[in-house]
Amino acid sequence: MTFSPLSALSPLDGRYAGRLGALRPLLSEYGLMHHRVQVEVEWFIALSDAGFAEFAPLGAAARGLLRALVADFSEADAQAIKDIEKTTNHDVKAVEMWIKSRFKDQPELEAAGEFVHFACTSEDINNTSHALMLKAARQTVLLPALDRLQAQLSTMAHRFAALPMLSRTHGQTASPTTVGKEVANVAARLATAQARIAAVPLLAKMNGAVGNYNAHLAAYPGFDWEGFSRRVVEERLGLAFNPYTIQIEPHDYMAELFDAIARTNTLLIDWSRDVWGYISLGYFKQRVKAGEVGSSTMPHKVNPIDFENAEGNFGLANALLGHMSHKLPVSRWQRDLTDSTVLRNMGVALGYTLLGCDSLSRGLDKLEVNAAALEADLDAAWEVLAEPVQTVMRRHGLPDPYNQLKAFTRGQPITQDLMQGFIRGLALPEEDKQRLLALTPARYTGLAEALARRWKA
Repeated sequence: MTFSPLSALSPLDGRYAGRLGALRPLLSEYGLMHHRVQVEVEWFIALSDAGFAEFAPLGAAARGLLRALVADFSEADAQAIKDIEKTTNHDVKAVEMWIKSRFKDQPELEAAGEFVHFACTSEDINNTSHALMLKAARQTVLLPALDRLQAQLSTMAHRFAALPMLSRTHGQTASPTTVGKEVANVAARLATAQARIAAVPLLAKMNGAVGNYNAHLAAYPGFDWEGFSRRVVEERLGLAFNPYTIQIEPHDYMAELFDAIARTNTLLIDWSRDVWGYISLGYFKQRVKAGEVGSSTMPHKVNPIDFENAEGNFGLANALLGHMSHKLPVSRWQRDLTDSTVLRNMGVALGYTLLGCDSLSRGLDKLEVNAAALEADLDAAWEVLAEPVQTVMRRHGLPDPYNQLKAFTRGQPITQDLMQGFIRGLALPEEDKQRLLALTPARYTGLAEALARRWKA
């Protein structure tokens, strides 16, 4: 069987392949190879500028050729590296050999060929490449996807700021809110989560086989290798320098980043479930798309599949993100290889995250508020005014307000006439009594509208 979306083992490269194109060049093996070439090239050019007698600064043409290896890196280049790996059985060595192969007929570069990968361990190239992959994925794909959700939620919060809705604490009727305020709650949580993802520093090291610059100092004992390494990591690669490592950068920042993404996914699972429930109650309707089928046997159904899909994919993402955040910071002594195979699944974890975001966004785009259902639910829930009535009674020292309302409301349907009759019989100041009589469930929303309108990401 030849590989195709129909034969792919992962639905990310099968059923959902078309929705994940933005991540594929960044977090695939192609993406890893691309960034390995970038790191090797920047290290090589930096070495040429270090002032070593054996390696004069490269000329403009040589620098242009080297940087073109990165800028013009193609799938054919990646395949050429993969072909070399068939012989080396070592992926980073294959990158080194491929770069050197591109020096043919370039005397300046050929003469300096042994400075490619000079004093580096494979992990110097890998850890920086992984950080660059995550940097690109975070900046160009993940945060923009969350920004789109944030924009949708903020628009809903303002649009429906004044639209009253019955709350459902413990699944039971509770003090009313507004649709906009409930959406603003989610938007505020998401803004905090986005900031935490964006704030995680992406660390990298280039310090040799066990983190001590052993080989570096053997070759050039008087050179400031730590300062040089820091400058390459920070100035040339745009990452944060980690001065204390073993052979591998210990991946603590990855655990922090993956945990931050997982927490974001968790709050979006919470929202997906809430919207699913509101659709079930009839608070929201979904716009119908011509030709779509909700059920193979029940023609009337319009299922909340986008929110269910989002929930499932966020859950899959979190399973992987959780494993990575627990596993990656653990390495036997100075190095073991268990992180290598796990790191190859960064794209899978972020792929499921992106798929969840996309499904949730699609679902939100289809939502329509069912104002009639919201109004009917509120009109059938006059018992929720037991809270303001007993609170005003407390203010004026009336006897046992809570238990009076408890005995009046629990276990029996409360209508407008019953509630207003109870209020009329209270020994309250006339102004307060009239204020309570003017209340309806739809008007009892506190600061909900103001809070929703005030929200700004």
